[in-house]
Amino acid sequence: MVLNYIWIAFFLVAFVVALGKLIIGGDTAVFTEIINASFSSAKTGFEISIGLTGILTLWLGIMKIGEKGGIIEAFARMGSPIFNKLFPGIPKNHPVTGTIFMNISANLLGLDNAATPMGLKAMQQLQELNKNKDTASDPMIMFLCINASGLTLIPITIMMYRAQMGASNPSDVFLPILLATFISTLVAIFAVCYKQRINLFQKNLLFFFGGMIALIGGIIWFFNSLEQEKVTLYSTLFANGLLFSIICGFIVSGLRKKINVYETFIEGAKEGFKTAVTIIPYLVAILVGIGVFRASGAMDFIIEGVRISVAAIGLNTDFVEALPTMFMKPLSGSGARGMMIDAMNTYGADSFVGRLASIAQGTTDTTFYVVALYYGSVAIKNTRYTISCSLLADLASALAAIAMAYLFFGG
Repeated sequence: MVLNYIWIAFFLVAFVVALGKLIIGGDTAVFTEIINASFSSAKTGFEISIGLTGILTLWLGIMKIGEKGGIIEAFARMGSPIFNKLFPGIPKNHPVTGTIFMNISANLLGLDNAATPMGLKAMQQLQELNKNKDTASDPMIMFLCINASGLTLIPITIMMYRAQMGASNPSDVFLPILLATFISTLVAIFAVCYKQRINLFQKNLLFFFGGMIALIGGIIWFFNSLEQEKVTLYSTLFANGLLFSIICGFIVSGLRKKINVYETFIEGAKEGFKTAVTIIPYLVAILVGIGVFRASGAMDFIIEGVRISVAAIGLNTDFVEALPTMFMKPLSGSGARGMMIDAMNTYGADSFVGRLASIAQGTTDTTFYVVALYYGSVAIKNTRYTISCSLLADLASALAAIAMAYLFFGG
């Protein structure tokens, strides 16, 4: 229901802004730009879905081998002490716990190509446990909000873009991104726990959050001790090496169980193809709404309003130029990436704005894309408080990104 209202709002706001630009500013091209954007966004939505087909086919095939080989069950037992507390609606040692564990692990390593198929598989398993098939269950909401918060330990992609844009030290945003994304994930988890009345002071949860803080501290220490050129090398080598080890481990587990590995892969791959086709209309719908909103110029009006308001109360406005990336991040991943690159190109990769845009890009995932993708794969219509909790995490990440940029790089 919330997504329905937001989708309608995109079009209505776009129409009002475009009409104002036509009447007041005489912009006769605005409606042409909007229509072109809607067609382009529809094409993008379809291309994303088609692009996911191969990835989903591969990974759901591998996941099926792991499931029959007993690996997923082992991951479920490994993650159960924590997930039983965060996901009380999931039966103990249910296979979905292992899938969630793998999805979150892939997200932590920045392995989007592996994380998305695992996430879609987890959503399908959660739907099997869901009694009200068109309404998001409590475990679905917790799972999706954690995904939307975008916790990533090693922001490889951001560092790569900064290197391409000529940054003198591409990894100088590593620590600010890590701290900001950790804050956004904590806010997402705390918000959902509050709504679901989950006690955060349980021993297992306290150990988990303490362990996460220690892990992040260790990663920060390790990467700060490396020479610049080795940071990206080691992080990429570790992430991809671990990923290939998982694939080989799944195949070995299938051989140990004496299953037909090839036929099992084909069985899972067919599920991946069906899932990719299912999500097409959901992605096209949300991306067209966002494309229309952007093309109308509504985003520019919002940013200019923030600039005027901040200046009026006498605060530093250096961060305003990076707001397009922050505002675009919940709406469109490619749009936010474009905004980040534009900021670095305009102001310089080593400028305050360039660094802040990079931090903002690396802190959260694309909320509306994730909602449309995951819930669309299982035909969930009532998202309940998923979007509100995810947007709260987005707000926390934006504020944290600004704070980190001023703390580490000044204004």
